[in-house]
Amino acid sequence: MTRKPVFDTVRELLGRGFRQAEVERIDRAINAACGALRPAAELKPGSQAFELIKRFEGCASLRPDGLVEAYPDPGTGGAPWTIGWGATGLDIGPGTVWTQEQCDARLVRDVKRHAAEVAKALGKAATTQAQFDALVSFHYNTGAIARATLTERHCAGDHVAAMEEFARWNRAGGRVLKGLVRRRQAEARVYARG
Repeated sequence: MTRKPVFDTVRELLGRGFRQAEVERIDRAINAACGALRPAAELKPGSQAFELIKRFEGCASLRPDGLVEAYPDPGTGGAPWTIGWGATGLDIGPGTVWTQEQCDARLVRDVKRHAAEVAKALGKAATTQAQFDALVSFHYNTGAIARATLTERHCAGDHVAAMEEFARWNRAGGRVLKGLVRRRQAEARVYARG
């Protein structure tokens, strides 16, 4: 949201310019009224992104010795092999074993990378922290932020239509998975808080 028209109107009503403290106070009021909309490129992943990802990815396949082992994708029964908090990649396959610390460190690294991709896809689109976090979780799971109609709707400012798009991303391996239905519902709820 461009704030210049708001400041110009208030300046005109007052018949004077602003002191810095007044600018800061008006900025805070605009943020509160708009749900703290900011260009997506300025946002970093918040606690809700990590909470959603951890809740739905889980740190699965914990062995009796406390190590975590890779498991096949639930949708395909094979690739991509996954470990820890949903980490995938060329370094992960059958027999891959990590410590909990490795899983946690990879989560932070992967969320940071996915958040940068979300910020790039959204560009200057006005976005709240809750919307950004929901989109980071969505992208972490789907890898689809650059091609999703959801992104188009968000960038156009049609947040209701964007929220409805989450539900379309409920399939893996060609079939609807209950876990993906629940995840998309949770992401849409967080997105709607924005």
